[in-house]
Amino acid sequence: MTDLKKTRDEPIEQLFDILDDTHAIMVGLDQAGHPMQPMAPQVDEDRRGIWFYTKRDSAMGSAIKAYPSSRARICLIGPEHDYHASISGTMSAETDTSLIDKFWSSVVGAWFEHGKQDPNLLLLRFDPSEADIWASSGSVVRFAWEIAMANLSGDEPDLGETAHVIFPLALRESRETA
Repeated sequence: MTDLKKTRDEPIEQLFDILDDTHAIMVGLDQAGHPMQPMAPQVDEDRRGIWFYTKRDSAMGSAIKAYPSSRARICLIGPEHDYHASISGTMSAETDTSLIDKFWSSVVGAWFEHGKQDPNLLLLRFDPSEADIWASSGSVVRFAWEIAMANLSGDEPDLGETAHVIFPLALRESRETA
């Protein structure tokens, strides 16, 4: 169940916590003709960005080559389906090769014939700039109560919290200082 107090008070921390617990999210570039696709997020403990493994010759890899610092969007649905976020930012090729080792796993290795040395391996970095978040308690009882009260009172049901966050400039510019 999503902690609604944390959605109000610490939305960026909560967003990264939920990203840590999510196996796949939808990722897309703002360029025309590039649809969103499922990708597995890699999040570091410093919460400075989100990384994705892909292949250089994939649609995503080719688009990043053509548009090196692309505007991008992430669509996140939390594991319990009571947390949703739309995150905007910039996607670019990651040049720090130590991060390939940092996030490597046997799951990632299954996609690359030559492992970490695969010439087709490309690590992408997403630097978030802002996010819109919707969170609910996930409680069936609360949902039923709020719907019943709304039908009786004519008011809209209160089913959770929303937040709009702008990521600190220091977070967005961490590429230069990390």
